[in-house]
Amino acid sequence: MKAKELRDLTKEELLKKLVEIKSELLNLRFQAAMKTIENPIRLRILKKDVARINTILTEKELKD
Repeated sequence: MKAKELRDLTKEELLKKLVEIKSELLNLRFQAAMKTIENPIRLRILKKDVARINTILTEKELKD
């Protein structure tokens, strides 16, 4: 996701999105370990999304 799209979301929506992404990331890590992963680049994308969400959550906390 783009950072601009994430900044438009509320704190609760960001936390919900973070949980969804982390669960998908966990599933992809299992697939990678079993060598059945179809799109290994998706792992890198999800890790960056987690970092983006954490950064935006921190920004929102400091702003409040």
